[in-house]
Amino acid sequence: MELNRRNFLKVCGITAGAMLLPCGIANASSSSAPPGTGSKGMLSDLTKCIGCGWCQEACSQWNDLQGGRDPGQQSQQNGTCLSAETWTLPELHEIERDGQQHRVFVKRQCMHCQDPACVSACPVGALQKMDNGAVVYDCSRCIGCRYCMVACPFGVPKFEWAEALPRIRKCTFCVDRQKTGMEPACAAACPTGALMFGDRDALIAEAEARIQAEPERYYQHVYGREEVGGTSWLYLSPVPFEQLGFPTLKTEPVTALSEAVATYGSAGVAASVAFLLGGMYYLSGGQEERIQFEESVHDQQDGGGEETVP
Repeated sequence: MELNRRNFLKVCGITAGAMLLPCGIANASSSSAPPGTGSKGMLSDLTKCIGCGWCQEACSQWNDLQGGRDPGQQSQQNGTCLSAETWTLPELHEIERDGQQHRVFVKRQCMHCQDPACVSACPVGALQKMDNGAVVYDCSRCIGCRYCMVACPFGVPKFEWAEALPRIRKCTFCVDRQKTGMEPACAAACPTGALMFGDRDALIAEAEARIQAEPERYYQHVYGREEVGGTSWLYLSPVPFEQLGFPTLKTEPVTALSEAVATYGSAGVAASVAFLLGGMYYLSGGQEERIQFEESVHDQQDGGGEETVP
């Protein structure tokens, strides 16, 4: 095909449209299928967690990660340190309750939201919400835009900055184990029963029953039941959750904002590609066409004729 202005504009239009199309597909898939009955969940009872690290070690071994540590050594970390090689860890918080100092360990990982912002923000559908509750990632579709990292209200997705072909990395909710009837590796390894895997609705009922049975033991709230539309991971705590670094979030999903990020972000990517194609056009056939046009104008001026612009 001859490269001229008309053909160049066709290429730019087709390219921009093709890049914007996946955004609509991803948004439609994320907004139309929140998980129904049968969605799995995990209840994390922070009054039972001792920070032993078995969950982190089991996760690292099962997923072949480098972020494990020796089980039995209590975590001394304050602040979340999830990374591309550490998908979960027990985070230490020292808080005051009833005039006494207490140590509370919080297991951090992907929350696997019921209506995930990362899924709606992804312009190419690389992240999907499964019926079993897991939010899974397909590296073959990822373009490295990192909109999921911006959209996540919990700051979970991590990027492999040091890799030549980087991926987004996070907890998978052991979707591969679930397919074979096994519970996630972290729950299977927990020695104190701090982690309970099962149907999300049943776990909510269990959490509320524990609060009712021992109101002095638990703060009167199940975190993850309603935050951002609900999450697959649910928490019970002896103290208010904001004291443990949990974000205070509304009950509405944040997908509307993340969809806007994806839409305008994709438009920006498409515009950038069009600009790049423009440069290629100029450096190749476009430059030749410009020279031919200028020469024709020069010839007409030398001949005394009027300048004609094609």
